[in-house]
Amino acid sequence: MHQTNSKLRFRTKSVLTGWSFVLLAVILIFVFYFYPMLQALILSFQTGTGSNLTFTGFDNYSRLLSDKTFIVSVKNTFIYLLVQVPLMIILALFISVLLNDSKLRFKGFFRTAIFLPCVTSLVAYSVVFKYLFSGNGLVNTMLLKLHLVSAPIEWITDPFWAKITIILAITWRWTGYNMIFYLSALQNIDHSIYEAAKIDGASSSRQFFGITVPLLKPIILFTSITSTIGTLQLFDEVMNITKGGPGNATQTISQYIYNLSFKYAADFGYAATVSYSIVIMIALLSVIQFKVAGDKNG
Repeated sequence: MHQTNSKLRFRTKSVLTGWSFVLLAVILIFVFYFYPMLQALILSFQTGTGSNLTFTGFDNYSRLLSDKTFIVSVKNTFIYLLVQVPLMIILALFISVLLNDSKLRFKGFFRTAIFLPCVTSLVAYSVVFKYLFSGNGLVNTMLLKLHLVSAPIEWITDPFWAKITIILAITWRWTGYNMIFYLSALQNIDHSIYEAAKIDGASSSRQFFGITVPLLKPIILFTSITSTIGTLQLFDEVMNITKGGPGNATQTISQYIYNLSFKYAADFGYAATVSYSIVIMIALLSVIQFKVAGDKNG
């Protein structure tokens, strides 16, 4: 009996000691993450300007379906998602395979150079891209000198080219970020697998699709989901390069939330509703990606 009580006291002491280490972190996470999320959810069922809010049930959610500006923002965001995310994932995978080659010289330099855009300020690089792709910017100047175009391309003011500019900017900044994950995973693959494939007569392309891609499947799934989440929350690039223009041709969901909260009459309730629409989209797309990838935990 005495031994049982001693074990119980020891377990209790161990549990209390463990909680003493994590309690502060748990409190901070709850205060700064879960409490604001809960408040935003409650706010999404209210409407009004500023702090003059009244409870209106699901009116804000039904309003989403008839809000043309919201629908345009969703379409723009999904264009970025469907074009930029696959492009970036493929580029990151291809570059990581090249930089993992043991025969390549100056690998450290190339890895650093490609990763550097990830550590630049979002606002700073967006402004640089805005000037590079302006009517008389460096890009148009080079294209004209090389006689690739007969007139400057309206990268910022044309709806189609403005989207292309945003896609180029995001791809430039985040490709190196995803490349690091692939490089780390590639370096954990036993080189003897490739040696055996070579002995069996497998070409480089067959090794890539038959060995590299299947073994990197968990990392590809991870980067696809994180990139999807990031693109659905896209704000800085659009805000600083095109300001959502021309018209609403490049406006994203996050920028629309900003406009609802701070640019138009401050409708925080409806802005919170639009915010939760992103949460729903992220959840649905993540489930779809898990199912497509065949992940049993999805």
